[in-house]
Amino acid sequence: MGAATSGQASIHVNASPEAVYDLISDMPRMGEWSPECYRCEWVDDDGPAVGTRFKGHNRIGPMRWSAGGRIAVADRGREFAFVTLYKDRREETRWHYRLEPNGGGTDVTESYEFVWAPWYIRFADLFLPRDRQLRRGMELTLQRIKLAAEGAANASTPTPLAALPGDDKTRCRR
Repeated sequence: MGAATSGQASIHVNASPEAVYDLISDMPRMGEWSPECYRCEWVDDDGPAVGTRFKGHNRIGPMRWSAGGRIAVADRGREFAFVTLYKDRREETRWHYRLEPNGGGTDVTESYEFVWAPWYIRFADLFLPRDRQLRRGMELTLQRIKLAAEGAANASTPTPLAALPGDDKTRCRR
């Protein structure tokens, strides 16, 4: 990983930008959306406000790790962003959600940008399809958010998160 990498994915959600934002910014629910993050908790009691810290717990196959982070942007109904931090100090990855009203619903774009990683992560990235994993992960995350938002908007026909094609996540942990 000699240079920073980035990627993005988008989806249209038939729910208001505020409803979608409320799902995305609820970091303890990130384990319901992300195929990699299985649990997340607030470190500070401030909730989704700029500067608030959280800790995420992640896994890919047998690999497990935790990472601290902080909220970078919290503009309800428009934009939500956070950064993961190496040893709670140095920015590693920036994650960003942009919400745009469209036809009574919301266009949601999730993106990431690698900023920095320790040498052993950069070395491992030479052998792992990390960009592909992250892009696929964003697609699944957005599909799950869409299902939850549209299920909440139309509570008579909620769709279980495990119903996503090609998704092996059968249970969510908080």
